[in-house]
Amino acid sequence: MGRYIDGDDRTQSVLFPERLDDWIEEDNPVRAVDVFVDALDLTQLGFERAQPAETGRPGYHPATLLKIYVYGYLNRIQSSRRLEREAQRNVELIWLTGRMMPDFKTIADFRKDNGEAIRTACREFVVLCRGLGLFEEATVAIDGSKFKAVNNRDKNFTERKLQARMQQLDESVQRYLTELDRADRDPNLVTAARVEHLKDKLARVKEQAGTLRQIAQQLHESPDQQVSLTDPDARSMATSGRGTGIVGYNVQTAVDTKHHLIVAHEVTNVGHDRTQLADMATQAKEAVGRDITALADRGYFKGEEILRCADNGIVPLVPKPQTSNNKAAGLFDKSDFVYLEVDDAYRCPAGERAIRRMTVVENGMTLHKYWSTACRQCPLKPKCTTGVERRIARWEHEAVLERMQDRLHQRPQAARERRQTVEHPFGTLKAWMGATHFLMRTLPKVRTEMSLHVLAYNMKRVIKLLGTASLIQAIQA
Repeated sequence: MGRYIDGDDRTQSVLFPERLDDWIEEDNPVRAVDVFVDALDLTQLGFERAQPAETGRPGYHPATLLKIYVYGYLNRIQSSRRLEREAQRNVELIWLTGRMMPDFKTIADFRKDNGEAIRTACREFVVLCRGLGLFEEATVAIDGSKFKAVNNRDKNFTERKLQARMQQLDESVQRYLTELDRADRDPNLVTAARVEHLKDKLARVKEQAGTLRQIAQQLHESPDQQVSLTDPDARSMATSGRGTGIVGYNVQTAVDTKHHLIVAHEVTNVGHDRTQLADMATQAKEAVGRDITALADRGYFKGEEILRCADNGIVPLVPKPQTSNNKAAGLFDKSDFVYLEVDDAYRCPAGERAIRRMTVVENGMTLHKYWSTACRQCPLKPKCTTGVERRIARWEHEAVLERMQDRLHQRPQAARERRQTVEHPFGTLKAWMGATHFLMRTLPKVRTEMSLHVLAYNMKRVIKLLGTASLIQAIQA
C-alpha cells in the first residue's frame, strides 16, 4: 500500500499465540476493577450464589458478573444487552472475565437480584477511601438533584393533570359530535369516510375516558395523590426552571469538599429536600468515621433537621430562607429584634422589651410568643406591624439556629464552597447516564443503579488522584 503503515495479514498464523495479559497495560483501570472485586467478601456482602449449589448446572460466579457491571458503568455502558456484546468483542472485558461471555438475561438478573449487596459493595469502596486518608478534612457538601425515571410525563397523573386531560377529552367529544350532527343534516357536507373516522375517534375517546376514570380511583387511593403508570415509584417533581418539571427521583449526595468524592448517597421519590439533611449528614458521618461539618443550601433549612444534626455531633451550615414578607412591605424583620437571653425577652427597634406571654405548639414545634404592651403608643408602630401589637415567635431550640447563623457569618464562602463541590458530580453523572438517566424501574432497583454509578465515579476519581498502581497496592494491602 505504498508508504503507509501496514496491518497484519488476517490469515497469518503465529507460532506462539499472544497472552490475554499482554493486551492490558499495567496502569489500565480494568486491573483495579479486577483487584477490588476479588478483595470483596461476596458471601458476607450477601451476593446470591456466592456459595455454589451442590447440584444443578453450574452458574457464573457473582464476582464475574459484578466485574462486568463495574467495568460497564466505568465506561458508560449500563445496558445488559450492550454489556453482552462488549463481553464478546471488548478485549478489556475478555481479559476481565477470562473469555466468559454471559448472555444479557444473566447479566440483567444479577443486577435485579443483588440490589442490596451491590449497594453494600459501593459503601465498601468508600471505606477503602477512608482508609487511604482521603476524608481528613471532614467537611461535606450536601445537595439533591432530579433524575429522570423510565416514565413519560404523559404516563404520570396528578389531580390537576387528570382534570385537564378529562377537559380535553370532553372538548374533543363535543367537536366530533358537532361534526357528526352536521353530517346528519346534510350528508354532502361530510364525506362517508370522514364520518367513519369520526366514529372511530369517538370510540377511542370513550375508551380513554374509561381509563382515566380508573386512574382517578387509583389517584384517590394513593397516599400522595399521584399515579405513575410505567414506573409506579416515580413522581412528578419541580425543577429549577419556571413551569418545568420531570417525572423521576430525587438523588441526594454528600460530597467531600477536598477530593470531591461521594461519601454517601440516597435515592428518594420525595420532591423536596427539607427532610433529607439529618439522614444524609448522619450517613456521611458514618462513612467518614468522625464528626463532620455539613454544608447545604436553603432548601434543607428545617429546625428539627438542624437540631438532629447538632445532637449527632454534626455541625450544619444551612442559610435561612427569607420567608417573611415584612421587608418587602417596609416593616421591621425579626432580625431587627434582639433576643436578651438573660431576661428571656426581645428588645425591639424602639428600645422596648417584648416579654414571653404564652407558649403554643404548632406543627409539633413548641413556640414561645413575645410581645410588648407599649406597641399601641409606639411611634414606630407603622413600620413594625399592622396589628394591635407586634408578636414574635421563638422556637424552644432557637439557640441552635442562632449559633449556626453565627458560624455562617464567620464562614462567608460556605455557599460558594458547597456549590463548587457538590454540583460538579451531578453534572458528571448525568453526562454519563445520557438523556434517559435511569434504565430500571421502581425505587429499590433505581437505588441499585445509582450505587453502581457512584461506585464508578468514586473509582475513577481515586484513580485520577492516586493512579491505578497505587490504588491496587492499597486494595491488596
